[in-house]
Amino acid sequence: MKNKTVIILISDNHDLESAVYDVPLHHQEAQYFFHCGDSELPYAMLSSYAAVKGNNDFDPGYPDFLTITIGCHRFLLTHGHRYYCGFGYDDMLRKAKEEKCDIVCYGHTHRYDDRMIDGVRFLNPGSIWRNRDGSPSSYMRITLEGKNVKVERLYYPFSLQ
Repeated sequence: MKNKTVIILISDNHDLESAVYDVPLHHQEAQYFFHCGDSELPYAMLSSYAAVKGNNDFDPGYPDFLTITIGCHRFLLTHGHRYYCGFGYDDMLRKAKEEKCDIVCYGHTHRYDDRMIDGVRFLNPGSIWRNRDGSPSSYMRITLEGKNVKVERLYYPFSLQ
């Protein structure tokens, strides 16, 4: 039997504290929680998350990006604004390859995204606060089983599921 690892990925809560606290309580099956920036909260408030700095985060504790290895996968965690993610994937792809990452988790656009480009999987959970495409506020569950990566779009508040 393969080991199963669950990661919950959120982004862009923009000072909506309840989301940061509710999500881990609602997903006790998860081993990891990732936050792709624009929490607008002090870094210490995200102690249960691997969290990066967004363009609206001013606490100096946030790193610009993180690389995280889980099993056979290596993640690049970024907000995306420094890589012009709203205009394409070239800069993030270059950074992912430089860091030897096969999965990029990013935010900033407030739009859900799951795509493969040149062997790298790009995952954006959308905004857990407000999506710009009019869709409900969302986040993501990533399930790893060996090399397999399963992604599910989830909605906040949880009553929308």
